[in-house]
Amino acid sequence: MSSHGDGAQESPAEAPEPLEGELLRAAERLFDQRLPLARTYAEHLCTTGITHGLLGPREVPRIWSRHVLNCAVLGPELPSGGTVADVGSGAGLPGIALALSRPDVDFMLIEPMERRVDWLDAVVKDLGVDNVQVIRARAEEVSDEVMADVVTARAVSSLKKLIPLTVPLLDDDGELMLLKGRSAAEEIAAAGKAIKKARLQTPRVQLLGEDMLPEPTTVVRARRR
Repeated sequence: MSSHGDGAQESPAEAPEPLEGELLRAAERLFDQRLPLARTYAEHLCTTGITHGLLGPREVPRIWSRHVLNCAVLGPELPSGGTVADVGSGAGLPGIALALSRPDVDFMLIEPMERRVDWLDAVVKDLGVDNVQVIRARAEEVSDEVMADVVTARAVSSLKKLIPLTVPLLDDDGELMLLKGRSAAEEIAAAGKAIKKARLQTPRVQLLGEDMLPEPTTVVRARRR
């Protein structure tokens, strides 16, 4: 097989989404001086992220709008100098995207799968960021040692299942900030018992990035009572 054929096999079929216009302005606002690092992270997602099975090839043409910026818009909502635990971090979404946008916040990326942890470790090392720690564990295994100001998660599971996993990682006055889709309100309704058992205030749905992204990000936020 020719070397050209080998290269074509390794690279994704579609070109990455160009960072320009509205998306570039959003990226400049959110990442500021760390925008070159965010570009490097996006390259990782579009190459080794695909070959490691962390993202599907069809995500490449919307890597900024659907993934990196979709997560980074949560950055301005995080408390300065705080700690964030990202549960089921996978491809570092939202954890790495947020860590790049908020160098003043410390992040713990909690991920049980060895293959994903190896990838996260390699990417964090390549980016050279010092506000990220990768922890190989399930959320329930680290509830005694993690006390975060904010717990995030994206595309992990339904709110009903997610609440018992994430709330034990919160500090006493901590807050859940969970990235969700359009069915957020229905998930909240279905999670009534879990919300009550976890002693959470009534969750609220917030749309972020309406002023800068083609599709805003839906976040479910809830504090302890």
